[in-house]
Amino acid sequence: MQCSHCGQELPAHRNPVPTVDIIIELEQGIVLIERKNPPHGWALPGGFVDYGECFEQAAVREAKEETGLDVTLIRQFHTYSNPERDKRLHTASTVFIARAEGEPHGQDDAAQAGIFRQDNLPPLAFDHAQILADYFSGAY
Repeated sequence: MQCSHCGQELPAHRNPVPTVDIIIELEQGIVLIERKNPPHGWALPGGFVDYGECFEQAAVREAKEETGLDVTLIRQFHTYSNPERDKRLHTASTVFIARAEGEPHGQDDAAQAGIFRQDNLPPLAFDHAQILADYFSGAY
């Protein structure tokens, strides 16, 4: 990339990509989705924040797109930004806790959705095991 005024070569500037993840609380447990796309596995519902979208809107949108549930955000939990959390690229994910009612259904890029409790969690993608360990430990 070059400066439009002087033509000097500009260094490439890279930033982490913002994402959101949502811990959706139902009466029976929390909602996880099984991913259709790599990396495969079970994960919290979530995804990339669109340009012009606030993080809260992204969380509500992603929850609806992947689970079919209308969520009410309760609070922001933590932000997880380890450069190794997603092998595809460096992401920084802001995690929200939300509540919903109804039966989740895998939609969009989720093959299926399920309800889990702390004692029956499947193996999880990304750093979602750490996120849920923090959540269940009351680290908020």
